[in-house]
Amino acid sequence: MAISPTKPDPQYFDSDDGYRLAWREVGEGRPLVLLHGFFSDAWTNWIRYGHAAAIAERGYRVIMPDLRAHGDSAKPHDPAAYPTDILARDGQALIRHLGLEDYDLGGYSLGARTVVRMHVAGARPKRMIISGMGLSGLANLGSRADHFRHILENLGSHERGSPEWMAEAFLKTTGGDAEALLLILNVFTDTAKEEIRAISMPTLVLAGDEDQDNGSHEALAAILPDATHVEVPGGHMSCIVKPEFGNAIAGWLGPAP
Repeated sequence: MAISPTKPDPQYFDSDDGYRLAWREVGEGRPLVLLHGFFSDAWTNWIRYGHAAAIAERGYRVIMPDLRAHGDSAKPHDPAAYPTDILARDGQALIRHLGLEDYDLGGYSLGARTVVRMHVAGARPKRMIISGMGLSGLANLGSRADHFRHILENLGSHERGSPEWMAEAFLKTTGGDAEALLLILNVFTDTAKEEIRAISMPTLVLAGDEDQDNGSHEALAAILPDATHVEVPGGHMSCIVKPEFGNAIAGWLGPAP
């Protein structure tokens, strides 16, 4: 696992409701916005293990926000700061702030769910990357939210080595704010299959070959009109730290036009 020697300084913009949100950038060229997963941040998902660098080498400006309640972004404890689809609205606010019109958009896990919600709300990237996500993780995600609620409400009591214990250990490495993250669970929104089928742009469905945490990625790829399904080694928490993950994205994107 090659670790990047530099962590780009954060840049900031204000959300539509006034919260200060952070993003980082690597590279120059065609814009690609990448959203990280739950408990994580831009550095951990995209930069630390070399994925952003591998993509940037193909001629991309890789733009990576820290989602609300994560990383260097605001972590409000006010429930009113977490209305339905607020993460999608934050993503659209960043795209407006940067003046992006012709861009690609991708995400991992919660980030993948967010890019789909952005599409439902009108975002139209040229290409989309949905990674670490299956069909039920988009269309029927109640059990996944319950899983994380159980973790966050019982910190310190999970059996060593269990999935819950491993998730809590990861949370400690990112310095996550448990109270804010619990509130994020309230914004999880199901996406109807008809809305998923409406994603007509070329889409990469990327997942670990042992990852079924968010349902079947094969089933997700099967209902998308223009999907490429790629598997890389590992499960939900392990595939994203391997170079194959970033290389798969870079390979699918190809050299920037």
